[in-house]
Amino acid sequence: MGFFDRIIEGLARTKKNVSAQLGGIFASFTGANDEFFDELEETLILADVGADASARAVGRLREITRERGLRDGGEIRDALADILTELLDVGGAALRLGTKPSVILVTGVNGVGKTTTIGKLAANFTGEGKKVLLCAGDTFRAAAAEQLTIWAERAGADIVRREEGSDPASVVYDAIAAAKARGADIIICDTAGRLHNKSNLMNELGKISRVIDRGLPGCDRETLLVLDATTGQNGLTQAKQFKEYAGISGIALTKLDGTAKGGIVVAITDQLKIPVKLIGIGEKTEDLLEFDGRGFVEALLR
Repeated sequence: MGFFDRIIEGLARTKKNVSAQLGGIFASFTGANDEFFDELEETLILADVGADASARAVGRLREITRERGLRDGGEIRDALADILTELLDVGGAALRLGTKPSVILVTGVNGVGKTTTIGKLAANFTGEGKKVLLCAGDTFRAAAAEQLTIWAERAGADIVRREEGSDPASVVYDAIAAAKARGADIIICDTAGRLHNKSNLMNELGKISRVIDRGLPGCDRETLLVLDATTGQNGLTQAKQFKEYAGISGIALTKLDGTAKGGIVVAITDQLKIPVKLIGIGEKTEDLLEFDGRGFVEALLR
């Protein structure tokens, strides 16, 4: 099953809600008038695309419709697909993992599916024949290392961990040494989802970054922020804070199958200017997918 079909399946709730409304708007199209564009903008906002992004998208659609003389609902829908795809294009969606080893730092607040995302990533990579090492860098949350160990065993990955309360940067240091000794292709590091304040978060991630710089100079590195799609616009507030302090390179959006408002993907890229690189559309390991902006938009609008 290809990306488009998987997305259609994963967006079942969105398809029943937003996509059905959008489909109805285009199916009943009688003319590119103010009423049509206003209804379209309102539907996009209700889909969690965001007020600003929806207004810009529909404003641009008005211009294109007028410039090209579009008169058919299908043609206007295709033009909207182009516009939304452009909004999603804020950087490469592919993970940069060309060096051996490469590093993926995974961050995000507790409860968003961070550990599960790491486990699925590890399983996908080992399934491709890569040697993966997990680093239990969240030493603040009780049982975080135990949960990660379970995922490591399921995925067939190695893991480096220390006792609860250890210095996270020191665990990363150990993981780098182990990765070199064992010939690992990818190190995936869990990091704390919640510290006492923003300064602690910044300092902790800064220490980890310096350890990686010293231990693996020039390595490919991704810093992924895990967000829960079901939190909608509320999740963007925490995302903006993490962006400010954590140097995020990409978003892993989980539980997209659990929301009826799939437009949150557009809102995230529009407001944060950070690419969505991974999406979770189910419980299975294979339900963590590399993101395809065009395929997603096509699934959303059709």
